[in-house]
Amino acid sequence: MRVVIVSGIWPPDVGGPASHAPEVAAYLRARGHEVEVVTTADMEPAAEAYPVRFTSRSLPPGVRHARAAAEVARRARSADVVYTTGMLGRSSTGARLARTPYVLKLTADPAFERARRRGLADGDVDAFASAGGIVPALLRFARDRAVRAAAHVVCPSSWLRDRAIGWGVDPARVTVLPNPAPAATASSKGQTPGHGRGSDPWLAEADGPLLAFAGRLTAQKSLEVALDAVAAVDGVRLAIAGDGPERPQLERHAADVGLGDRVRFLGAAPREDVLALFRAADASILSSGWENFPHGVVESLAVGTPVLATRAGGVAEVVEDGRNGLLVEVGDTDALAGAVRRYFADDGLRARLRAEAAPSVAAYAPERVYGRLEAILRDAAGS
Repeated sequence: MRVVIVSGIWPPDVGGPASHAPEVAAYLRARGHEVEVVTTADMEPAAEAYPVRFTSRSLPPGVRHARAAAEVARRARSADVVYTTGMLGRSSTGARLARTPYVLKLTADPAFERARRRGLADGDVDAFASAGGIVPALLRFARDRAVRAAAHVVCPSSWLRDRAIGWGVDPARVTVLPNPAPAATASSKGQTPGHGRGSDPWLAEADGPLLAFAGRLTAQKSLEVALDAVAAVDGVRLAIAGDGPERPQLERHAADVGLGDRVRFLGAAPREDVLALFRAADASILSSGWENFPHGVVESLAVGTPVLATRAGGVAEVVEDGRNGLLVEVGDTDALAGAVRRYFADDGLRARLRAEAAPSVAAYAPERVYGRLEAILRDAAGS
């Protein structure tokens, strides 16, 4: 089977698709399939065992979009199926021009995300579904058309599957396929909280409670809520791995609420360093205002670290309150601060949640998840 994988981001970019797309490519290639990647990048990506075609982000938006769609079409003509994890409009246009079926992995509501970037939506995903205005309506129309044309739609959460069905996709063509947990390594087994903190001077000094976050620093993550919650709990430190457009604002906010050296912005980090950070932390924290099924939650749990999170989107499908983490309502800073206090004040609770963290995502083993994805791609390709 010949597969074109499309991703809006690619290493060294940080974010779920930048981890997912290379893993899928490596898995499919190991299974004997031909793989080719189409992406956008600031500079030419590092060489891989398969071709990685990129469109430069330095191009003007209209030109960049047209070139990416043309690249997808060019590569799709000799492929059996296209698997797209991003650039929905460009992927669907290119695949349809090439008359090649495409399988879509939804990571969010693409119309809502575009509306947010343009300042046309300030509520949540569900509120956007009925938002007035010509541009929001056009964005929803374009989304629905592209999603309905997919041979199959893969959603990491039931929450997002329900929304895709609401956009007019046949339920028989929508599958819930969770983000895979990282493969267990010897270094992740049997470690105690705080193991590995010596890899960074600031982490080495963190003898007290340590929380961690890893991901894109965007408005979606509502990290100011996490910063406020940590500021309200004496003695707790927060390490933030990742980069993004919100970083300058978040750094100012951290200073404004008096966190000082209790917070550290570590910048972009490869996945291995993110997993090491989660292992070093006592818990990870997620304060998203809207969410699908974040990779960071699964990664944290996979290395045995509980999650303190808001009940956004599909988060509650993997984080079970009182089993492998603690959940609070979206935007409730006081409740999140309370969860942090409760977690560190109760040794028994902390031990129970940690013991259940890794087992709770055992079903998300990569070979299971990617094996199911391979079957979906084969079916779409008619193999």
